[in-house]
Amino acid sequence: MPRFKEIPLSVLDLAPIRQGGSAADSFRDSVALARLAERRGFKRFWLAEHHGLEGIASAATAVLIGHIAGQTSRIRVGSGGIMLPNHPPLVVAEQFGTLETLYPGRIDLGLGRAPGADAATMAALRRDPRAGVDDFPQRLAELRAVLEEARPDQRVRAVPGQGTRVPIWLLGSSDYSARLAAREGLPFAFAAQFAPAMLHEALAVYRDHFQPSAVLEVPYAMVGLPVIAADSDTQAEYLATTSRQKFLGMIRGRRTKALPPVEEMDWTPREQAQVEQFLGAAVIGGPQTVRQGLEAFLASTGADELMVHTDVFALEDRLRSYAILADLHQGTA
Repeated sequence: MPRFKEIPLSVLDLAPIRQGGSAADSFRDSVALARLAERRGFKRFWLAEHHGLEGIASAATAVLIGHIAGQTSRIRVGSGGIMLPNHPPLVVAEQFGTLETLYPGRIDLGLGRAPGADAATMAALRRDPRAGVDDFPQRLAELRAVLEEARPDQRVRAVPGQGTRVPIWLLGSSDYSARLAAREGLPFAFAAQFAPAMLHEALAVYRDHFQPSAVLEVPYAMVGLPVIAADSDTQAEYLATTSRQKFLGMIRGRRTKALPPVEEMDWTPREQAQVEQFLGAAVIGGPQTVRQGLEAFLASTGADELMVHTDVFALEDRLRSYAILADLHQGTA
């Protein structure tokens, strides 16, 4: 089984907006985090598409990917993910073909099939909330067709985009995308950062059913994981209350900006259990606790790559968490 020091380590950023802060602050924070990730040897920096959420600023995901790529020089930048049901495949191909042309060899296209929005926002995106996602495989095929080399009889072409072969990943929190990624021979990323319940089942399905392709000869599974590293277990647990408050607000039907950490959570036992379902895979603690937690996680999942999401309030605490991870990964802590 792979060990923590031996596998690639990447970053998932939601461009969080803090209480008392703005989207502009969020974008500056994302640039600072991406630059640290590049300096410290992280492989990828991905941003996720969300709409209409007061605390997340990454709605125009392709635009933000371009901004981050322009502020860095080596790290791969991509989507974790673009919600394909919200967009015509041709538009996605043009956007990511443009990004790949501007930043060759550095762009990833992670795709999800959830809308990432409520019904009213879906309608504003000109998507029928009742449409479902059964056409996801067809949309994926259309997208791949306009990113690969053009056929002589091909009438619809992405310019830029055609022939760029932007790497495509399928993202999921169940076994649906795992099966599709296996069938198509594509890399797969599981969203254990918020929905760990089906992690092991989805990974098993992906590996058991994988069909080699021109893209991959063997399966490649990346796992998104919530990690909060601090100088002590006590400090990390304190910082983690920001993330716990976010999920508690979701359970209570209230979406807010990121809230400062608190000394004690105000929740019922039932609410606490519900929050812990979202964060069931979380690794939280000081350096040695995090090292042990990550080694145990890798031993149980065999993940080929980890994409870490650190959801804390202050930028300096986010940067410190990723710096600790880098030290652990490089064997200097």
